[in-house]
Amino acid sequence: MNCPNLTSVTLESCSNIGNESLKALGSNCPNLKCVTLKNCPLVGDQGIASLFTSAGHVLAKANLQTLNISDVSLAVIGHYGTAMTDLVLGGLHNVNERGFWVMGKGRGLQNMKSLTITSCQGVSDAGLDAIGRGCPDLKVFRLRKCPLVSDNGVVSFVRAAASLESLHLDESHRITQCGIYGVLTNCGGKLKALDLANCLGIRDVDFVFPLTSFCISLRSLTIRDCPGLGNSGLGMVGRLCPKLTHVDLSGLKGITDAGVLPLVQRADAGLVKVNLSGCANLTDKVVVEIAKVHGETLEVLNLDGCRFVSDVSLMAIAKNCLFLSELDVSQCGITDYGIAVLARAEQLSLQIFSIAGCSLVSDKSLSSLGMLGKSLLGLNIQHCSGLSYGAVNLLLEKLWRCDILS
Repeated sequence: MNCPNLTSVTLESCSNIGNESLKALGSNCPNLKCVTLKNCPLVGDQGIASLFTSAGHVLAKANLQTLNISDVSLAVIGHYGTAMTDLVLGGLHNVNERGFWVMGKGRGLQNMKSLTITSCQGVSDAGLDAIGRGCPDLKVFRLRKCPLVSDNGVVSFVRAAASLESLHLDESHRITQCGIYGVLTNCGGKLKALDLANCLGIRDVDFVFPLTSFCISLRSLTIRDCPGLGNSGLGMVGRLCPKLTHVDLSGLKGITDAGVLPLVQRADAGLVKVNLSGCANLTDKVVVEIAKVHGETLEVLNLDGCRFVSDVSLMAIAKNCLFLSELDVSQCGITDYGIAVLARAEQLSLQIFSIAGCSLVSDKSLSSLGMLGKSLLGLNIQHCSGLSYGAVNLLLEKLWRCDILS
């Protein structure tokens, strides 16, 4: 019996679903566009092969996680997945290096736009290079918890994937500062976003990288929770990427003003979103510079946990920022005076404002918060020990249109 109207199937933790079910889907669902298979222990290579040989010409999206499949399945996908645009592979512990290499060499993934690989021990440098060459239209690539991949693999992948626009590397501990340099200087002028998270191999090195080329296409840079990265590594990235508009450096406890200032000053396209949460050693100097240089473009600024940020920063923001809509100064050293200065800035129209954990803010800020509340959609005043219960209740009554966390 045919099911011409069935376009999407999700099978998760289905212990009784096996290869015959996938064979039936491939044979009887001529318009099947999307398949998600997660933790189905009876699904093996035969089921994946049947599905893709029958429906590979129409399947556009596939999410395959925690399945008992081998290199054979990836070879079939690489050959028959001609309509595939979005592929997610996760927890495929029986797939070895050859499986990913053959998938890339299969030449069937010419239309692939997005690829995510998570917790696959078999992914290697050679496999990444083959995937890059076999997916000429790939724009987004995410790699997480794949321990065999090193600098060489990522750089060769970026060089081969000529259309790549977004690269995400998470818990890739063999990636170093040399790998970041290689990515930025070999991306062919198309990479727009680079996201690095929890990569413990990224550490400052005592080497001056030559500025042979610049990555002027990069607009978004995220380096989160990479504890080894310091001012030297950040300075290298800042020199190579002068057109950044979105910067997320959250959790980089090793950086100081000396590392962030050059990046801020070189970003000549105008910063729009900046996240410095958890950068505990930054001071007002950085915030004042951001406000002065990028006040006409800045829309979102997160300073949560920047303990040395004070009213001086709020004064600079009030004076220079024209379009700021979201400001987070939680756990900073701001006082009632700084909030009052913000409230008097006529050009400011904050929508989201967070002062959570600011112990120096007191009931004296009640009127200032009320003035800011004219435009606010969200206000976070949690753990503000200086605000009394009565003041919080008055705010809740006065700013009834605003979502207040207290």
